[in-house]
Amino acid sequence: MEASPLTQQARPETFQPKIVQLYEALFKDDIDPEGDKPEGFWREFFLLKPERSSLQEILAKLGPDDVLNLQLQTQQLFFRAVECLKKGSGLAHLHALETLTTFFSAILRKRYTNPSSDIIAVLAGLDQVDSVFTDFVGALDAIIRNGKSMEVRQTAVEVVLSITSGAYQTSLLTYFIQRDLFPAIMKFIQESDSSTRVLEPFTLLGLLANYNKFEFQNPYQLRLNDFVNEAAIQKIVRCVGYTCRNLRGQYIDIIQDLPEGWSISTTLNMIGLGAIAPGSKANQKPTYDPEVAKQMFAKLPGEDAAVLLGTYDFSHANKLFCFNLVTLPAEKGEEQPISSFLSLTSYLLQHAFLSTRTTNYAHLSLMVFRLLIEDQLLCKRICSDECKVAVRLCRQRQPFLPVARGDRILATSVLDTMIDGINHNLRRRLDISLYTLCVGIMLRIISYLSRSRTRLQYHWSELFRSLLSLIRFLTTYASDLKTMPHFDSLLDLVVNLLALSLSAGEAFLPTPAAYDDLFYKVVESGEILVKFRDTYNLASRPSNSIGTLISVSTHYKTMLDSGGSKRNLTSTEVAEVIKQGYETLSIQAKEGLDGWERYREADERTLLKKMARATVSDVQVIVQAK
Repeated sequence: MEASPLTQQARPETFQPKIVQLYEALFKDDIDPEGDKPEGFWREFFLLKPERSSLQEILAKLGPDDVLNLQLQTQQLFFRAVECLKKGSGLAHLHALETLTTFFSAILRKRYTNPSSDIIAVLAGLDQVDSVFTDFVGALDAIIRNGKSMEVRQTAVEVVLSITSGAYQTSLLTYFIQRDLFPAIMKFIQESDSSTRVLEPFTLLGLLANYNKFEFQNPYQLRLNDFVNEAAIQKIVRCVGYTCRNLRGQYIDIIQDLPEGWSISTTLNMIGLGAIAPGSKANQKPTYDPEVAKQMFAKLPGEDAAVLLGTYDFSHANKLFCFNLVTLPAEKGEEQPISSFLSLTSYLLQHAFLSTRTTNYAHLSLMVFRLLIEDQLLCKRICSDECKVAVRLCRQRQPFLPVARGDRILATSVLDTMIDGINHNLRRRLDISLYTLCVGIMLRIISYLSRSRTRLQYHWSELFRSLLSLIRFLTTYASDLKTMPHFDSLLDLVVNLLALSLSAGEAFLPTPAAYDDLFYKVVESGEILVKFRDTYNLASRPSNSIGTLISVSTHYKTMLDSGGSKRNLTSTEVAEVIKQGYETLSIQAKEGLDGWERYREADERTLLKKMARATVSDVQVIVQAK
């Protein structure tokens, strides 16, 4: 019997997919002297399903100089992928999109010496960049607008996200400014079937609308101004609510903070069915050491918080968006979008001090609420019974505010969130901008209540206690705070808000007892107020009403001292003296205490640029995880 000519080959330990072999062949160190790979190589390259983790791994090993040395290969890949997108047929189409997302996320995040020129060299070269990028952006526009499936269109959005976030500090984004993608993105959002699918295109709009918007007239900003398609706006608002609910869930996973005596079943409508597990599962979450929990909190919110940049821009530009954000009702089994948004804001504020990134996102959320409150029609709704909603507020750090169950007028939950912001971020390196936003929002709400004579049932004593505690803190740490920029405006805000409450409290405080309590607290803080005035030389500054607070305190101190033998009065007796003192009290309040300046985006230029950079970093992480 003849021996078989066939010999058995040893079985390899692991099977390497053919596409990985092609990646390795393309990105090998020695440059192919013939230049471009043959047609058959590229046909096979895009017909095979991408191995994105392998491609990521190969590209991650390359330094910036290595990539520049391989620019012939990287240009070939980009040119061929663009050609594939322009043909727009079959699986090759989708594979080219997926490959580009991974390619951009790996290549663009490297630290090049000259980012703009080096990235242009890696992708196209100076001679061809105009023609290739014009074709590239045009092809993406067509796919996002009319791609064969939602999956393909979504992947095209991911490609734009990867290059937008990766090349945000370069001139490459001008191609996305010249070719307006707004109609295509909005068409995709309108035709989307779920909130999760809306998240990425809306996040992309936020990045594009912020690109150099203070340097030139950004067309995406203009588009946001003019957009009136309410169906698409409502999909975006629901997406914002859904995303905020998920981001809040990450905080709850670390510390379950339902108030004592509340059960999961009785609060499902308030917190959304998916936020926490029902029944006994709620008790199975691990308990973390406080230091470990703090480290975990410092990494939050998750990267999907990038959605807040677009939320801010839409709120700033579009009144119809603001109206829907405040009024859109809850879907069955879910919570109202505005409830989720405010809830996340309260969690951000309680942990803002842990990282600059958390602070940035807390600022964005607060700026949205400032814009909503400054719209008088929306403010009226927010302060009235027609806008009652249950909001799950953060209770992960003391001091706690009183528990409020069930639906409440939205303004009361906003005020609670501002109080938490003030109480939980007292540091020697005080975030002046954050505190100015919190106190400013309080002033705008109380200004509306006093002008409209709207009495609001609320634990006002907590608000006044918080403001007076802030004054005590500012007095104690004056040497650390005096030199901080814009600090004077915060001092004026705090003083004038208390003075407005003293002079106009009868118009908005629900009971005489609530008004008495405010006077009691001011009288109790008399010595601190005098020290506060002298420490910051407030008497010489006409922009604040410290004189009003001091005169009220002095008036009652004189009455109490004239009581003669009874020097240690009980709190009840002091309250009685306060009531009697109204007859002889004359509050000399300055004109315009209930006035405030409208939001001007140019004033927040530095802050918004920081927030755009923070959002870009998060989008890079999102894209890299694809």
